[in-house]
Amino acid sequence: MTKTMHRERVRFERPVLEEIRNGGFSPVDMHVHTNHSDAPVSVKATLKKASKSGFGLAITDHNAISGYREAQGYESGVLLIPGIEVSARDGPHILIYFYSGADIVDFYEKIIRDNKRKSPCLAIRLDTAEIVSAAQQYHCIVAAAHPYGYLIFNKGLQKCIEGGYLPQDLIGSFQAAEVVCGGMSRQENEKAIRLADRHNLGIVGGTDSHLLFDTGRVLTCSKADTADEFLDNVLRMENFIIGKELRLLEKGFAGTVVLTKYVRYTLPTLAIHYEQNMPRARRFTRKAWTRLKRDR
Repeated sequence: MTKTMHRERVRFERPVLEEIRNGGFSPVDMHVHTNHSDAPVSVKATLKKASKSGFGLAITDHNAISGYREAQGYESGVLLIPGIEVSARDGPHILIYFYSGADIVDFYEKIIRDNKRKSPCLAIRLDTAEIVSAAQQYHCIVAAAHPYGYLIFNKGLQKCIEGGYLPQDLIGSFQAAEVVCGGMSRQENEKAIRLADRHNLGIVGGTDSHLLFDTGRVLTCSKADTADEFLDNVLRMENFIIGKELRLLEKGFAGTVVLTKYVRYTLPTLAIHYEQNMPRARRFTRKAWTRLKRDR
């Protein structure tokens, strides 16, 4: 798999769903949040939009699967990919897509549930390597969510690796990367494509939506009728991504809404952010001290 081939499978444009479906592809937003984690949007409303517009969903709530399980209870006709976004103790967010509902429930109950902290949508007690190792015991795809994000936080795998907080070889444990994330910038998404090229990773794309207007704006497209076929095509690199990032004002609005979900967890949230950003602070201090001694 070459860089050119990966880039040719990504289209930064607004999805035209009728054209995608007429081409025999099933479009799925592979990164969606609901009010089961840090979004205000109900599962029912999310399914209604997906059904009306004609795209599938991977409901990937933070450290939670109750949104996915609720969606299973509706006869929506929407293609559902069992998914979860796990927030690791050492920073990265990890998207895990399962081939079966039974497996995602087992993974959650054995690995995630008892390791959640007081701010439930933020970092659990397990680090990236531990989460990935546990996921490898299941039939699933482990993907690096927004590898270069978010903002000043260590929420992207490659951002942590390049910052020197995590070892370079850790990315070898991943099968895919999110190469178009609606919350990222174009530059960050282009870097994610090149990252997937270098490590021969499968590619997925999603909005990382927390508001209903955003859902479905970034889609992973595959010639598949079932979740199994869809995920197999990700691994075989027989899919493509289409969509565009949010505009700056849209990102700001979405971010403001999301922050309201954390107010009740203010103290544990600040504690987790402090823990995760200490490696950056220590690294900055060491560099500054080294420069100071060199310039004396």
